[in-house]
Amino acid sequence: MATTVPDTAEVELAIGGMTCASCAARIEKKLNRMDGVTATVNYATEKAKVTFDADVTVDDLIATVEATGYTAREPQPESARGAAGPGQDDDSGQDDELRPLRQRLVTAVLLSVPVVAMAMVPALQFEYWQWLSLTLAAPVVTYAAWPFHKAAFTNARHGAATMDTLISVGTSAAFLWSLWALFFGTAGTPGMTHPFELTIARTDGAGNIYLEAAAGVTAAVLAGRYFEARAKRKAGAALRALLELGAKDVTVLRGGHEEQIPVGELRVGDRFLVRPGEKIATDGTVVEGTSAVDASMLTGESVPVEVGAGDAVTGATVNAGGRLVVEATRVGADTQLARMAKLVEDAQNGKAAAQRLADRISAVFVPVVIALALGTLGFWLGNGAGLTAAFTAAVAVLIIACPCALGLATPTALMAGTGRGAQLGILIKGPEVLESTRKVDTVVLDKTGTVTTGKMTLLAVHTADGTGEDEVLRLAGALEHASEHPIARAVAAGAADRVGDLPTPEDFANVPGLGVQGIVEGHAVLVGRERLLAEWAMGLPAALARAKTEAESAGRTAIAVAWDGEARAVLEVADAVKPTSAEAVARLRALGLTPILLTGDNKAVAEAVAAEVGIDEVIAEVLPEGKVDVVERLQAEGRSVAMVGDGVNDAAALARADLGLAMGTGTDAAIEAGDLTLVRGDLRAAADAIRLARRTLGTIKSNLFWAFAYNVAALPLAAAGLLNPMIAGAAMAFSSVFVVGNSLRLRTFKAAA
Repeated sequence: MATTVPDTAEVELAIGGMTCASCAARIEKKLNRMDGVTATVNYATEKAKVTFDADVTVDDLIATVEATGYTAREPQPESARGAAGPGQDDDSGQDDELRPLRQRLVTAVLLSVPVVAMAMVPALQFEYWQWLSLTLAAPVVTYAAWPFHKAAFTNARHGAATMDTLISVGTSAAFLWSLWALFFGTAGTPGMTHPFELTIARTDGAGNIYLEAAAGVTAAVLAGRYFEARAKRKAGAALRALLELGAKDVTVLRGGHEEQIPVGELRVGDRFLVRPGEKIATDGTVVEGTSAVDASMLTGESVPVEVGAGDAVTGATVNAGGRLVVEATRVGADTQLARMAKLVEDAQNGKAAAQRLADRISAVFVPVVIALALGTLGFWLGNGAGLTAAFTAAVAVLIIACPCALGLATPTALMAGTGRGAQLGILIKGPEVLESTRKVDTVVLDKTGTVTTGKMTLLAVHTADGTGEDEVLRLAGALEHASEHPIARAVAAGAADRVGDLPTPEDFANVPGLGVQGIVEGHAVLVGRERLLAEWAMGLPAALARAKTEAESAGRTAIAVAWDGEARAVLEVADAVKPTSAEAVARLRALGLTPILLTGDNKAVAEAVAAEVGIDEVIAEVLPEGKVDVVERLQAEGRSVAMVGDGVNDAAALARADLGLAMGTGTDAAIEAGDLTLVRGDLRAAADAIRLARRTLGTIKSNLFWAFAYNVAALPLAAAGLLNPMIAGAAMAFSSVFVVGNSLRLRTFKAAA
């Protein structure tokens, strides 16, 4: 039902029927021609984001898209999608879309292989081989190739030509001419063979069939489309991964009783319980209890945040310490997690997919070929060559213009490049990604989990005179081992690594917000903030006080240790820099990229890390929304930006960047939002990924050049009526072999030593 909205409104339409990036451009152009309408259409996500004035209705928008030859519908309401469970509806819909394409591909491959074999190997040409070829090729050219014919018809109605037009015209010409030669020419004669002759001579074409070209091209291009469609299925997965991060159930306090309800039923003002280790269900304010909250997944802050009554907490963060009672302040679409999901979606929709090279070439090549075919027909008719000879020459132009190798050019290079990438721990999502790698000049690196390990680590131990390091680690480690705090776990793990088994405390108590205290091996031990020692009338000696100040100025967390009434040591804990990060930054610089460190962490920590790995420019204390703003600001300055990240807080920026590289050790949301995934979690793989992607793009370009070059070179022969079917077959076979061989060279790509 059509509805109008005052001023302006925004709607997201699901678009169907697009086969290439030029389809998205055509729909976008038609929508933007409407008065009061601003639209962006994304081929990868198959969505149109439209802003429209009050005098335009959603029905008007849908009608415009349908008039352009495609389908459009409003997305299902949240309740309808949610009924199937998280992600189920989307996945089943995507499977339904892929199934017919997969069926057409299987049909085309199974039937076209014997057709091509019989045509190219004279020994297989038995008495009635040509009729078997027709029987096998007919379903391929009609049923399997139907999407190309349908798209070509749609394009023709709007005066456009794409790769689909070229495939449809070429395969149809080859098939229809073969039908004519079989039924009305001499090709149907029993015992007819295609001799292996490479002679140039004028022929009337009555004995030539081109069924292998029609069937082979269809199978090859369908294979490319299928692999591309599988890559496109991932487009919405980043949003699902983000929403999956939230808690599913929540324990609310109602009438003095605890009640378990789905998180979707939570309302503003409800009070809910969060036990240690549980996710906080929604954004809210702590009303009871104290704890440490691990917010690194959302904010990038490596140090857990101490919270108490009156402090704000964010949904999907983890309660790492004590019991909390939280009052909900934002629920549903208003939460920070939901807003981040919206940021990712907006970033994906606003990111223009690189238009495929084959379509750009086809837009010019197809009209030229059709014009040449018509010109050839008219020339030979005008010169009295006869109708059959004139049609032979004209159809030969169309057949030779349909390059077998074109269908192989992109998928073979992608398969070789992505296969080699997978061996090296680099996953490339699709052909659009490669365009971006060629032009990036700036690489923005997230700190936590990308340049650093992403977990707190014991880095240094400073002891007072007369105190042994091992003794400090045994006593402090034993006490911290009994605590659930992330910093305490880092101390305990570091102590266990250095001194082995830790003793069990005889007494233990947590001092909220300050640290821990207890009895270990008969010693009264304190581990925590300097204030904890001050409460027991203990101060740090000058050397330890200096060590604490230096540690904090470098952005590290300093922990004081005391026992038996005396301060004994200061421990330094921080998110450690990965040992390979400095080398990785140097490799990125060698590729012509300017590195920038971007983090939600504090400035002192960020600058210390940047100095350690060799980065000059630092942008710190940035919220998730701010990361997107930074990427957009750099793009507005004319830079082409690659973003490397691993956290939920990086997902929107990864999607917005010209090239997103996600660390495979990070969250699903980041991995799905990225264009390239670095499986190893080693930043050096980012440089290898960009090198491999650039090499793969170069291979695709050279493949496309040769795929067209052989056919363009043969066009004059076809127009002159001198095209021998074996020359055409040899040219097509040689160009295909060349393309495959060129692509396989990518398997020799090596990571930098």
